[in-house]
Amino acid sequence: MEDELPVALEGVGGPVECARHRRIGDLLDAHDHVHRWTFLPPGIPTSQPDGGFRRDSCPAPAGGLLLPWEALRLLLVVNSFASSVTARNTVVVHQKLARHHDVQVVETNRRGHATRFAEDAARRGIDAVVAFGGDGTLNEVATGVAGTETALAVLPGGSTNVFARTLGMPNDALESVDLLLDALSAGSISPIGLGRCNGRYFTFHTGIGYDAAVVRRVEERAALKRYAGHPLFVVASLRTWAFDYERGRPHFTLDFGDESGHGNDDASTDIDDAYFTIVMNTNPYTFLGNRPLDLVPGTDLGSGLSVVTFRSMKATHILRSLGSALRGGGVPPAPWLDVRRDVTSLTVRNQRSFPYQLDGDYLGETQKLEFEHVPGCLRLVRTATKK
Repeated sequence: MEDELPVALEGVGGPVECARHRRIGDLLDAHDHVHRWTFLPPGIPTSQPDGGFRRDSCPAPAGGLLLPWEALRLLLVVNSFASSVTARNTVVVHQKLARHHDVQVVETNRRGHATRFAEDAARRGIDAVVAFGGDGTLNEVATGVAGTETALAVLPGGSTNVFARTLGMPNDALESVDLLLDALSAGSISPIGLGRCNGRYFTFHTGIGYDAAVVRRVEERAALKRYAGHPLFVVASLRTWAFDYERGRPHFTLDFGDESGHGNDDASTDIDDAYFTIVMNTNPYTFLGNRPLDLVPGTDLGSGLSVVTFRSMKATHILRSLGSALRGGGVPPAPWLDVRRDVTSLTVRNQRSFPYQLDGDYLGETQKLEFEHVPGCLRLVRTATKK
């Protein structure tokens, strides 16, 4: 990615490649006096016993910007190529955060970059990393801070923003940043569970088969996502179903080991005729415009994984399930569906490769995926639900 922010991690000793161009920082006169990162000596804890934040004392900076005497240390990770991230709203978000807290801002320039920034922040005891981008950026930051004392904070910057909206946040960064500031001030933070697929975390779902083939087609036209996000997904779904995805044979099997999951009393342990599977850490699966696509209501950050498997790709079956999900009742029982709840582990495999995507990022094809639920592994800044 190009058009990087001027704020770098140079000089703090971290092995992080950093921004090169002074563009966003110059737009609204957001300059060095707000780009600060304060450190404590090693061994000093970064959280209070109750799980909230430890606040650091820092003097108000020169230049007229008022910071409170006690401020949190934040890293704002920006993906300027995300659909609703602009230079202007990035600077406004940064300035709002920097009025109250000690903030450094960095920008990603390739896949995996946000994870490196987040890992470095966690090693240095930063209080929270704020992910400003789409669901893919959020996933990378969550991966970098999971299992550490550094918290994840969310600002929606993509086209759909599934995770942020699942948390009840507005689908707008400038509205959300005010809620985030309130949550930071209150120390509102709680541990949540994540899914893990082949060692990589996911926050809301992993799609296997048809779903991933749709994401692959969308990413081939990534330049259009900023301007036609939801229509692009609809068109890609139709074209993939009609032309790109083989509907004449099952694509993989699911092995639940000793657990069959809850929800299908007559379900066998294994599924050997899967065409399309969604492994969910939260519900809804996604949003179509303002409407949530509720596949398994009740799936949340405190439960195990829910697994929805389509055993048919007939249009009538897909449309019936889609209609029910859009009405908010979840997918109804049907011979072509298998639904499991509170799953802690499963394996998906086939002799032929199948596509998969994780939190909306297409990751290619594989012959085997191993899933597990990891409870309480991520500290999340919880904002108030939008009224």
